[in-house]
Amino acid sequence: MDFQAYLNRFEQILKDQAPQAPYDKPAYLDYTRLNWSRMNRWLKKGILSGTFIDVVEGVSQPQQWVVITEPWCGDAAHSVPFIELAAQLNPLITVAYELRDSEPFRINGYLTNGSKSIPKLIIRDGQGVDLATWGPRPAECQVLFDRLKTEDADFETQKTALQHWYNADKGESVQAELEAILRAL
Repeated sequence: MDFQAYLNRFEQILKDQAPQAPYDKPAYLDYTRLNWSRMNRWLKKGILSGTFIDVVEGVSQPQQWVVITEPWCGDAAHSVPFIELAAQLNPLITVAYELRDSEPFRINGYLTNGSKSIPKLIIRDGQGVDLATWGPRPAECQVLFDRLKTEDADFETQKTALQHWYNADKGESVQAELEAILRAL
């Protein structure tokens, strides 16, 4: 699906009077509402760095980007907007969005330490050959996540700490990491 179809799916979940699993659980629906707000905030107020813009605009061969995500995913709410904003800068970049928990279950081929962590960005050439992957979160945020896990922090503590990290970072780390990947290609 394209980004608009992803947004439509996201919005439909929020409007559905009898949402399907996992959104039939109040916690998942609450996460999704928060993520809708966060994602739209970044789409409106997120600022792409000049060097990142230059690198994205400099992509000279067709690329296919596949983003594996889910509306309930907090990390995706903070990263996907920057991926989409960047891709919109270059007509040689096309983006397809896939839900992790639906067919074709592509995430099974792109596990992170054995888990189905999302979001996951797959960058392919024009013939569909994988060039690089990124995700599920910026490296510095991953260090924070891993530390919290090691400390056995409860879910609320983890969620709050990651939210503060993303708000302070303002998408800069996602951009820097994607810029480095694109420069290397």
